[in-house]
Amino acid sequence: MKKLKCLLLAGAFWGMLAGYAQQALPYQNPLLPAEARAEDLLSRMTIEEKVAQIRHLHSWDVFDGQQLNKDKLEKKCSGISYGFFEGFPLTAANCQKTFREIQTYLVENTRLGIPALPVAESLHGVVHEGATIYPQNIALGSTFNPFLAYQKTKYISGELNTMGVKQVLAPCIDVVRELRWGRVEESFGEDPFLCSQMAVAEVKGYLDHGISPMLKHYGPHGNPQGGLNLASVECGIRDLFDIYLKPFEAVCAQTGVLAVMSSYNSWNRTPNSASHFMLTEILRNKFGFRGYVYSDWGAIDMLKTFHHTASSNFDAARQALEAGVDVEASSSCYLSLIEQIRKGAFDVKIVDRAVKRVLIAKFELGLFEDPYLDKTTYRLALRAPESVALSRRIAEESIVLLKNQNQLLPLNPLELKSVAVIGPNADYVQFGDYTWSKNKEDGVTPLQGIRQLLEGKVKVHYAKGCSLASMDTTGIAEAVEAVKKSDVALVFVGSSSTAFVRHSAEPSTSGEGIDLNDISLTGAQETLIKRVYATGKPVVVVLVAGKPFAMPWVKEHIPAIVAQWYGGEQEGHAIADVLFGRVNPSGKLSFSFPKSTGHLPAYYNHLPTDKGFYKEPGTYEKPGRDYVFSDPTALWAFGHGLSYTSFAYSHAVTDKKQYQPFDTINVTVAVKNTGPVKGKEVVQVYVRDVVSSVVTPVKQLKGFSKIDVCPGETIETVIKVPVTELYLTDNFGQRMLEPGVFEIQVGTASDHIYHTLPVTVGVMDMQFRDSEVQTSKKQAIISSKQLMIEGCVRDVQATPMAGCLVKCLKTGAATKTDSKGLYKIKVADNDTLLFSKKGYTEKKVAVRQQTSINIQLTKGF
Repeated sequence: MKKLKCLLLAGAFWGMLAGYAQQALPYQNPLLPAEARAEDLLSRMTIEEKVAQIRHLHSWDVFDGQQLNKDKLEKKCSGISYGFFEGFPLTAANCQKTFREIQTYLVENTRLGIPALPVAESLHGVVHEGATIYPQNIALGSTFNPFLAYQKTKYISGELNTMGVKQVLAPCIDVVRELRWGRVEESFGEDPFLCSQMAVAEVKGYLDHGISPMLKHYGPHGNPQGGLNLASVECGIRDLFDIYLKPFEAVCAQTGVLAVMSSYNSWNRTPNSASHFMLTEILRNKFGFRGYVYSDWGAIDMLKTFHHTASSNFDAARQALEAGVDVEASSSCYLSLIEQIRKGAFDVKIVDRAVKRVLIAKFELGLFEDPYLDKTTYRLALRAPESVALSRRIAEESIVLLKNQNQLLPLNPLELKSVAVIGPNADYVQFGDYTWSKNKEDGVTPLQGIRQLLEGKVKVHYAKGCSLASMDTTGIAEAVEAVKKSDVALVFVGSSSTAFVRHSAEPSTSGEGIDLNDISLTGAQETLIKRVYATGKPVVVVLVAGKPFAMPWVKEHIPAIVAQWYGGEQEGHAIADVLFGRVNPSGKLSFSFPKSTGHLPAYYNHLPTDKGFYKEPGTYEKPGRDYVFSDPTALWAFGHGLSYTSFAYSHAVTDKKQYQPFDTINVTVAVKNTGPVKGKEVVQVYVRDVVSSVVTPVKQLKGFSKIDVCPGETIETVIKVPVTELYLTDNFGQRMLEPGVFEIQVGTASDHIYHTLPVTVGVMDMQFRDSEVQTSKKQAIISSKQLMIEGCVRDVQATPMAGCLVKCLKTGAATKTDSKGLYKIKVADNDTLLFSKKGYTEKKVAVRQQTSINIQLTKGF
């Protein structure tokens, strides 16, 4: 009976749809394919209606503060529907009612009743007042946990659905390589593989829960010249595909994303928002993207006012549309198309193409059948308990323990009478850019979190000490006195970012358009740290920031250092729990720290030629080479992060030694918790191409796994590396496998590798390349004739090398070169000499009756 009832109901439903389809116009028929519906609707539209579909209705057009002005709405629309609308001044609670009113007008008071896409921002939480504030992207990247990325956008989707939003201007998936840039905080990290994994997870979290995500900012964006926002990015084709576009390619390949935002800046002398190569040849023809491209706000007008490639509004509109930008936001250049089309100066088919892409997206998203989003099944109340709990978990997993000399951390409240909590970021919330608040009433400051945790147990002394953006040191004395009265000092320094379209009196040192020429700690912060250190009390420095800062003095002198990226509304509780041992830190650096601004770029996956040749680090006491008074290595490298426990990587193996082009390399790693407490560890797998036809990075992250291990427990984790991740990119952006030997490197950081596993991929030419170690049949004749060999060992600049070891491989006889690089050694004529010195590549030479052998050694890397 139950089955029969279900069949009857289903029959009634489909019968109703069939009846509806017979009466409705084709574009109103939900049984037709989206493309057919779009074509039908497009054929019915006037030029004005078409252009409105690729334009934006903005809050300043129709709102008076929090109120919708219906007269303004009527005047602006005049019976024509727009493609998109937003309400950024509104509180989150006010969006649902107001957005419904706008949509009702567009659906019921316009000729064709085309619903618009309601738009919001949600880089790390919805930017409307009252929504959950999550940790910034740099923090999420440091968790190395894509599951948390998925959960974050799932819960954000719940709030967006409650608010009545369908299109979100997120996620930001740029790979960032320039640390002076203010938007570093918006990136998951410096590595394209890590960014790709997080990007795919965030996009799926949105799509699975009814929200259309928008990838941004498309084009090479994260390495602007001089670190200045909107500046051009200079790179070759290989870096374009292997670094900056890799996350976009991954998302397009693995999801059905329907929206991409173009970037403001330029590449190869062409603005990215006017680049046919970037937007059509690559994004559509190569990556297979089939949705619409939306301009970053004002980007099309910038073709005229900033890039100076366009002479008029129409010229800017033409360049953008022909390149592949379908939608214009926050400027009015596309309005000029109406007159030019009527005059026959512009082909309406180019506009039709853009409009059709927007309409297809609306049909596929179900907007025509559910314009008010009443049928959405997944909703969350604003700041629901599960959202707040997730924000706190991400904050906890993102905190990176950089240094912990003599296990100063975690602090034990039972062993303390008082602590000093000082610094410009101690009693402030630092949420990061693209949030709706900078007020500590909307979150938990570190001071508040520590006081709550220690309440009734340990006395807390607080002093600000100094500000973030001033050289004023008058407050430092008060901070020093607070430290003198305490058992330990917790010093909170770092940066402060703007809030989205909201400003405060507090200066910002990070965020969009807030770039730094010097990434040393700003203002008097390092002076504060030095004065506190001089008291002799134990000191913990906590960097609360949106980017790495150059802190070599801090690393050398301060025993415990922690990085807490902008940690969302629960940041104070999260850092208190880590400092006092309730949470074991498990974050890993997604950006390398440089020693100074002059050490930029600092990213780990550089080319082997790009961090010096001589490997002779220098100081003022002993000048060196490469940098005379320093060395090019990072202060802390990508992937670094300590724990309150210890881990042993007991073994690592691959499932086989030779792979074919479309295989997957399975790397099995066993990790044992050899310490006293439970902890999470991020197992990292890097790949090095041993010999290749083009220069490749020293190593590249190609897999990782975050595991939770109890004391004494051993866990095996399998990390899968598709062989396609080992492909090279040619000068035309095509990828190909170059057969050869690759090193699979397994470790806990990019500079801390435990296991190196060689594998062969493809068909190998097994002949030796070094003719000096080949042995022909004629050369294989055994001889024992003794010869006296002499010669000179030099480096590649012909400088004689003293102290070089010269060793006979068969007899073991050895000598060293003198101060002039000269040596003599007695050896059999069928022996082989090995020349070696620390820091240089070894070289083997078969004697073969030679009496003089001169050698040049090159630096080893």
